[in-house]
Amino acid sequence: MADLVLLAGTVITMEEDAPRAQAVAVSGDRIVAVGSLAECRAALPDADVVDTGAAALAPGFVEPHGHPLISGVATQAPARSIAPWDAPKWADVQKVFSEALADTDPDTPLWFTGFDALLHGHPSPKADELDAIFGDRVTVVTDNSGHGVYFNSAMIRLHGWDTDPPADPVAAHYGRNADGSLNGQGFELPVVTAVVGPLMAQLGDPLVSAAHYYALMSRGGYTSASDMTYDPKFAAGYEALAAAPSCPLRVSMWEMSITDTYTEPATFTAGEPWLTKAGVKLWTDGSPWVGNIAISFPYLDTETTRTAGIDPATAGGAHSMNYSRAQLDEILDHAAPKGWQMAFHANGDLALDLALDSYEDALNRHGLLGSDHRWRLEHCGAGTRAHFDRAARLGVHVSLAPFQYYYWGDLLDGAMFDPSHGARWQAFADAVDSGACVSLHNDGSVSPPTPVTNIATTVTRRTRNGGMHCAEQAISLEAAWRAQTIDAARTLRRDHLVGSIAPGKLADFVELSADPWAVQPDELIDSVQVSGTWVGGRRIDLDEFLGAVAAGDNSAHAHLAERKATGCC
Repeated sequence: MADLVLLAGTVITMEEDAPRAQAVAVSGDRIVAVGSLAECRAALPDADVVDTGAAALAPGFVEPHGHPLISGVATQAPARSIAPWDAPKWADVQKVFSEALADTDPDTPLWFTGFDALLHGHPSPKADELDAIFGDRVTVVTDNSGHGVYFNSAMIRLHGWDTDPPADPVAAHYGRNADGSLNGQGFELPVVTAVVGPLMAQLGDPLVSAAHYYALMSRGGYTSASDMTYDPKFAAGYEALAAAPSCPLRVSMWEMSITDTYTEPATFTAGEPWLTKAGVKLWTDGSPWVGNIAISFPYLDTETTRTAGIDPATAGGAHSMNYSRAQLDEILDHAAPKGWQMAFHANGDLALDLALDSYEDALNRHGLLGSDHRWRLEHCGAGTRAHFDRAARLGVHVSLAPFQYYYWGDLLDGAMFDPSHGARWQAFADAVDSGACVSLHNDGSVSPPTPVTNIATTVTRRTRNGGMHCAEQAISLEAAWRAQTIDAARTLRRDHLVGSIAPGKLADFVELSADPWAVQPDELIDSVQVSGTWVGGRRIDLDEFLGAVAAGDNSAHAHLAERKATGCC
């Protein structure tokens, strides 16, 4: 690879001692100099000078909480997206249904992903409604939360469940009619997998689907990502994607605590800069959108919650915890002595209390308090300043989910929760002001991979529909950009490699159409577009990457279709 000196309108380094530069010198996959054109030429006298044409060159965005492989399997073709950002209203969903019926072979099953009762304003469908639309065409609809699946009578017959309905698996259940027959609904991962798994195995090439999600993340400006639901079964798929020419993503993995191997080390032939196993993932509670988060305050009884099937009498509360304290302690005592970085999914305030209680005691038991352990809290929807202050004191990193506010904020405030709780959902300023290391994420397929939108949301406190709730929870552009670059890299323990533009780091960049500091905050989403990314000193060619993956023999990766991506995890 030739030595290069890259030019842009400005170089945003995210280095405090030299935040701006004119040029970057790259040799191989590493940065060797940052500064003026003359300084970079002096560092590499024989380098080719390349004008990127970008208004700004910045560190590639870092996704600290994602699911790139299984998000691809779950959302890309042959699946059809009806997620609210693709089909905002139920009428738009119906249009996608009609197009699928008209455009696909009548013998091909239909699979739609991303239904959201709250945002679509339509109750979760049952078999009779889907039968009226699709007749005898095998059809499945998966919920955007990852916690629900909806299917028609043809799908029930395909499984033989019309004559022999399945029993409810542990921690999951099917919707049933009064006579015990299935009504075309199912909830939680074991049921979602039972319904969708056989269908996924019949359709498409899961590795190609994963590659398309990689490309989607790259178009958003991501160059580093994470898999927060890693399973060793995914290893070969990740290796194959990393080996493809112009691979656009580096991936750090957190293995799920439900596997038998979660504390075992993993090595990858692609090498540590590309693939690394970093830690262990747990879920203290569930999703705000289906009513199973551990909160001390109630859901409201409104048309919105009734449409979504959320019963305030039973939703939320301590019973929504996925683990007992004893179970958490056992997992932490098994993993902590081996140096693994822990990450707890926690949306509700009670879930955060439990996670922090468990963390504090475990950090003390294992002599880690005051060390650079970088244990993590994920999502933190109902997090308060007290939670974040405690996290900062314990050295716990906080990864926030701006998409929860951006897409659902107008419902959270007044339609789902009392304004005293809903308006301040995703308390960005409280998290940053606490002094904790704060990052931002998109959470795989739960929201589109759009880091600029994440940043704009935290800076403006505006929802997708233009609403503003608890404006005092907005943060500065500097803090937001750090949370999507260098601070996100710190959370991944990758800040020695990525997250800023500095000599010795990997040459991973994003090209932007405008300098974010030169536009009005309300114009960030429209004005700051991603025109390309660089990974390891090479400008990513997504056509080359996708073509290479599609041309390969991917039969060894068919098993990737056996697992459905979970949402809000």
